[in-house]
Amino acid sequence: MPGFRIANRRPAPPQPQTQPDLEAQSDLMAQSDPGTRPEDELHPEDQPHPVDQARPLGRILLFGIQHVLVMAATPISAIFLMAATLGLDSRLTVKLLSAAFVLSGIGSLVQSLGPWKIGPRLPFVMLPGGAPLILFLAIARQHGLRTATGAVILTAAFYFVVLPVFSRLLAFFPSLVIGTMIVIVGVNLVKVGAVLVTGRPGEPGFADPTHLLLGLATIGFTIAFYRLFTGVLRQLAVMLGLIAGTVLALALGAAHFGPALHGPLLGAPELLPFGSPQFNLVAALPLMLYSLASMAEATGQTVINAEAVGKTIDRRTDVPKTIRGDAVVSLLGGFFGLPLMVTSGENIGIVRVTGVRSRFVTAAAGVVLICIGFLAPVTRAISVVPAAVVGGTAMVVFAVITVLGIQMLSRAELDRHTNTFICAVSLALGLLPILIPGVYGSLPPGPRILLESGVAVGAFTAALLNVLFHHPRLRRAPAEAASEPAPHA
Repeated sequence: MPGFRIANRRPAPPQPQTQPDLEAQSDLMAQSDPGTRPEDELHPEDQPHPVDQARPLGRILLFGIQHVLVMAATPISAIFLMAATLGLDSRLTVKLLSAAFVLSGIGSLVQSLGPWKIGPRLPFVMLPGGAPLILFLAIARQHGLRTATGAVILTAAFYFVVLPVFSRLLAFFPSLVIGTMIVIVGVNLVKVGAVLVTGRPGEPGFADPTHLLLGLATIGFTIAFYRLFTGVLRQLAVMLGLIAGTVLALALGAAHFGPALHGPLLGAPELLPFGSPQFNLVAALPLMLYSLASMAEATGQTVINAEAVGKTIDRRTDVPKTIRGDAVVSLLGGFFGLPLMVTSGENIGIVRVTGVRSRFVTAAAGVVLICIGFLAPVTRAISVVPAAVVGGTAMVVFAVITVLGIQMLSRAELDRHTNTFICAVSLALGLLPILIPGVYGSLPPGPRILLESGVAVGAFTAALLNVLFHHPRLRRAPAEAASEPAPHA
């Protein structure tokens, strides 16, 4: 075999590589990571890891915009939900929307560039929304917006208090636990994308045929672009599919860009839009409890992101960097009236689909998000993209995350019956609140907050069962232990 020496024989002289082989190698690398040259592959030890490699500015910007288009619906829907639930006026809504984009951009820069041991230096984006938003709204309705803002600030500080203890528990999160958690995350996100297409059962317009057509057509466009194109255009298939779906929506009269043409040119976040925060530990307790689940989810996302880009990390040091980034950006966001900001798994699927691993792409997305936060017409134009189109794109991207979790589980020795049992029980309990919303609605608020987070339930169940079934074996006699495969850490 080339590259190996045979004992007592002189190595054969290297054979010149034919031109077709060079072309095949160049095409393969162009599809896996743009900007990599064939001569770079010949001396990989002289090159930085692909996640740390800078790319031509034009390509970085294009791929960054692709991330923004896929994730932009989340901050928009989060702020619109806040406005509708709390009865906020249009001026305040615009200010909060500006803040959501700016803080999402700052968070993406922090997590991607990792300054001062804050952020893991992986291709991450940050977003508001999800469970933290629901808890924020519940606190605001019960105690007022100023108390809700204070709860966000207290919870961000709580991250730093709990983090040293949590980091010591990371040894109990092997591939079996992380893989199970990522599968649950992926299924949950696919459901989120599907709801964007269909709407919620029981609500007007549920499963509207036009919306279903737009969602499925967007998926079809994405598949067609990925199949027909090569190189950079293939890597932009997600964005091109979303654009094609939007054009189809315009043709069907399901989208109108008229509202994007009216309104102010510039916008900016407003400091303390609800007034000075009020601090109430009792009111903040639900959000603090959720932060434990958020840290578990950040653990899984950091590990699977590193897997997606092929970078080896130290969980004891890199996971806390992600959590510190969440804490710092959430602390800053609290002063601008936002709920907790969390690291998003949305972009991990894009990284895997496109093969573009550079963290400078998500840093570019962060810059674009900040610019959008100050350019009101761009914000309004993005908000016009139909939810069904975004949902169709999101379903593909989010399903990739599920596949990544399955790949990780494939390395967790599932042929051992004990590991199969641990995975099965954890999936059952973790998927229950996702597949049957409101199943814990009759429980007291404290337990309900934790149990309704399927990701947290699945992660903690898998970790607990892993300790229960594997760690006692470490204390058995060496002769008995040697007869079985090595237990999980």
